[in-house]
Amino acid sequence: MAELRMGTCSWKFPSWEGLVYSASKGINYLEEYARKYNTVEIDQWFWSLFGEENVKLPRTIDVENYRRSVPDGFRFTVKAPNSITLTHAYKKKSDPLVVNRLFLSTTVLAEFLALLDPMRDLLGPVMFQFEYLNRNKMPTQADFQEALGRFAADLPSSYEFAVEVRNGKYLNEFFFRFLLEASLRPVLLQGYWMPPVAEVYEEHQSLIAQHDSVVIRLMGPDRKRIEAATGKQWNQIVEPKEEELADIVGMVKSLLKQGVSVYLNVNNHYEGSAPLTIERIQRLLGND
Repeated sequence: MAELRMGTCSWKFPSWEGLVYSASKGINYLEEYARKYNTVEIDQWFWSLFGEENVKLPRTIDVENYRRSVPDGFRFTVKAPNSITLTHAYKKKSDPLVVNRLFLSTTVLAEFLALLDPMRDLLGPVMFQFEYLNRNKMPTQADFQEALGRFAADLPSSYEFAVEVRNGKYLNEFFFRFLLEASLRPVLLQGYWMPPVAEVYEEHQSLIAQHDSVVIRLMGPDRKRIEAATGKQWNQIVEPKEEELADIVGMVKSLLKQGVSVYLNVNNHYEGSAPLTIERIQRLLGND
């Protein structure tokens, strides 16, 4: 049966005291978080590439602590290391591009998944997030899908994998058919320079609804602006998006009706406070 899981992108925010937490410090944030929500996105392990082939992967002690902090019905969505998804190493604008030799490395992925083993029973989708790929980094969409297809063919079938792209023009029938054929779930990103997820869904519903699960990430259009507006105190809505949320809720209802489970991951940068955004979504869903 299809289910909706709503949670936030990360959870270590002292300013959620009173919304999620009993105190701003001296508590197990994740343990208290898991009393209120049934999923969370772990993005801290995404930032992994520090210099050529210098890869930082999760510490076993952190994975074990996270697993102990949540009940058995909980689920983690996890962003895979960017050492796998970056075509080129990070650089200053004036520096030449340096190819990331670990791009789409099944070896790095295997090491990463092995380290996640303590939370294996509670893993939802492992997400591959790709940056905007200009033509210097990836000549064409076909080239991208060919490389990703070869990588996907070697992925272990016992895990759920999902893909987020940040090239809006990639979100076409060619892409969504490819995801189905490669057994890769779609991650639909609301925010930045991407087209609205509800519009993408409306155009490609027949393909998206063939998956058993979909990830929707509500990120917002301008990270720096909303950080300035909130002062990084994430306890109030500063940029409400009523019409947008109504469209997203309609999309979620449509997916659930068609038997597709949904992970809805909300970022503070979307409206100013992820917990308060989730409350607004719950009211729109009629679940309050």
